Amino acid sequence: MVFVDSNVILDVITADPCWQPWSEEQLRCWLDRGTLLINPIVYAEIAFACETIEAVDDLLPAHLYAYRPIPREAAFLAAQAHAESRSRGGSRQTLLADFLIGAHALVERVPLLTRDRRRYRQAFPGLKLIAP
Repeated sequence: MVFVDSNVILDVITADPCWQPWSEEQLRCWLDRGTLLINPIVYAEIAFACETIEAVDDLLPAHLYAYRPIPREAAFLAAQAHAESRSRGGSRQTLLADFLIGAHALVERVPLLTRDRRRYRQAFPGLKLIAP
């Protein structure tokens, strides 16, 4: 089981010339091992370009992606990590969404498949990352 960041899914959906091969390989590899987890943040980040909820569900089919609500514990950890980032001089533009994804993976006790190693490593040192 692995938690999947939206950037990996978007690489495949948008056929990113640089990252699509890596992201497809990782998704296939992790699907062979079990469930791919997503949460409302990942769902919303994929949905931005879709006109209907059905279109989003076609991109994130339930037989491939297990949708999990964000637990209270993850929301709390995300808020703490975001506040810590801001106190170290982090930008106000740094989105709480990324912290919610990382904290959720940490609370679920599963690795996070992402291309954004730096932010997650700094905010959640105990989180196992699968990243290039």
